[in-house]
Parts: sequence; structure tokens; C-alpha cells
Amino acid sequence: MKINSQKNGSNMTIELTGRLDTSTAPELEKVINTSLENITKLVFDMDGLEYISSAGLRVLLSAQKTMNRQGQMKLINVNEAILEIFEITGFTDIMTIE
Repeated sequence: MKINSQKNGSNMTIELTGRLDTSTAPELEKVINTSLENITKLVFDMDGLEYISSAGLRVLLSAQKTMNRQGQMKLINVNEAILEIFEITGFTDIMTIE
């Protein structure tokens, strides 16, 4: 998986490409844990994301909990397969998906 993060003041965009699974979720978790200080708006661009596992869902949920305390988070460019996983797991009810 490829992770590209960009900060612009208090805004941060993380672009995900490939598969977010058990082997790649810790890498994303590390990026999030070391980058969210003073961030009030977090955007995950999932245009290139092909697959997400429960480990990936856990990392997104953790990021959402953090951003609930300090700002807002949204997911953009979510493909149909990933969106279906979000719907089945109830993530569409707790996350902003555009």
C-alpha cells in the first residue's frame, strides 16, 4: 500500500493506494498517530484503495475517535466495493463519506 500525506495548516489529506489490510494497517496507524497534532480537518482520499480489511477499519475508527475530539474527518472518492464494506459494518452511520 502507498500512503501519501499532505498537511496544509490545520488540514491534512491522506491518500491511500492499494490494500489496507493486516500487514499495511500498522503503517497507516503510525502515520496517523504521529501527524494529527494540531489537525482540525482530516481527509482520507480513497481513490486508489482497492481493499480494506477489519484491521484497516480499526485504524479508520481510531482516527475518527481522535478527530471527534479535535475537529472533523471525512472519506472521499470511496469506490463501490469499499463503500459496501462500510455499509455492512455500519461505518456509513459514524463517518462522513463523500
